[in-house]
Amino acid sequence: MSKIDEMIKKLCPNGVEYKTISEIFNIKNGYTPSKSNSEFWNNGTIPWFRMEDIRENGNILEDSIQHVSKSAIKGCLFPADSIIVATSATIGVHALIKVESLANQRFTYLMLKDEWKSKFEIKFLFYYCDVLDKWCLNHLNQGNFASVDMKQFQTFPIPVPPLEVQREIVQVLDSFTMLTAELTAELTAELTARKKQYEYYRDQLLSFNNVRGGLTFANPESVRWMTLGEIATDIYRGSGITREQVTSSGIPCVRYGEIYTSYGVHFDKCISHTSLANIANPKYFEHGDILFAITGESIEDIAKSTAYVGNEKCLAGGDIVVLKHKQNPKYLSYALSTTDAIKQKGKGKVKSKVVHSSVPAISELKIPVPPIEIQNRIVKVLDNFDSICSDLQIGLPAEIDARKKQYEYYRDLLLSFEPIGTVLAKQASKQASKQASKQ
Repeated sequence: MSKIDEMIKKLCPNGVEYKTISEIFNIKNGYTPSKSNSEFWNNGTIPWFRMEDIRENGNILEDSIQHVSKSAIKGCLFPADSIIVATSATIGVHALIKVESLANQRFTYLMLKDEWKSKFEIKFLFYYCDVLDKWCLNHLNQGNFASVDMKQFQTFPIPVPPLEVQREIVQVLDSFTMLTAELTAELTAELTARKKQYEYYRDQLLSFNNVRGGLTFANPESVRWMTLGEIATDIYRGSGITREQVTSSGIPCVRYGEIYTSYGVHFDKCISHTSLANIANPKYFEHGDILFAITGESIEDIAKSTAYVGNEKCLAGGDIVVLKHKQNPKYLSYALSTTDAIKQKGKGKVKSKVVHSSVPAISELKIPVPPIEIQNRIVKVLDNFDSICSDLQIGLPAEIDARKKQYEYYRDLLLSFEPIGTVLAKQASKQASKQASKQ
């Protein structure tokens, strides 16, 4: 029996009490001061948290990337040791904020009520919000914009184990988190190095110079540098498919954002479907076609491409360009992911909230095109290397994923408590069984 099990048996043998979020916390939404008022944003000293802060700096935060001025505050700052929970847009994320602050409207602040401060270790509540994150993802309003059902949110139950138990759990999870982070950092560093090595060899292989080490498969004179406009047998834009038009079944489709988040150099199955009745002007793609996302958030990522190597006829959503051709589709996709191709895609683009490309810009991209037999050989080499770097079933990515799942398993185990009523009912049932056996 672990130390925590012994403590629970001694300090709360009959189970623990549960209270709702609204009983324990004051709940308020974050907000974004008006961007049109420069006074709110110039020389700001007040931390204003966004999802980018969590992505870049973790989920225990003492400062933010962006700051606002005191004139931007509506009423009072949110107090230190508040927890912010993403309840709209990117849902299922939380952070412990160690300073007085503001956050944008994606977040709901949980501020421990005074009468509960002696009953809780704030970091225990922070860890328990991992359970809340999962709950939020399964309790969404149905509408145009993903958001948590806040009426149900207020009723989410939180256990109130003795402080000694909370502190022991926090100590265990802190140690486990640190160890997991260190191991993951080592594995991630190795994987990053491997990816850089892969990118180096890919770029060298596709430069078709006289490279040391026999990397070149073709005589440079047999390689033509061609624009995609010259390569294409057809090139056209897709037709808009909204989030609301995505269905669990129907005709396979790709929306442009999925090219950034869900598809690599190539793919053979669509993760989304829609009804053909929803689409006024359907645009199709099929085996071998290259898809480009022509709207993005950064110059570095704009016009990310992927090759479709499946066999179904699929629909291309808006802000996607479809390229048809007679080359090896995987070869084209690898060539379009090189450092040189990425620079070409971003040439002349201006960084703003949204970056755009177009059919004419895509058509001007120039890549090396060797004979088809050379393309096939290069694809075989790069497929092998890419699978080592990317496939979650093998190598370092699988080990990183295993570390994460191991941590989540033990964390969830530590945060599971029997409610008082359940324990008493079990005890009563057990006692009744004993009495019955004696008779």
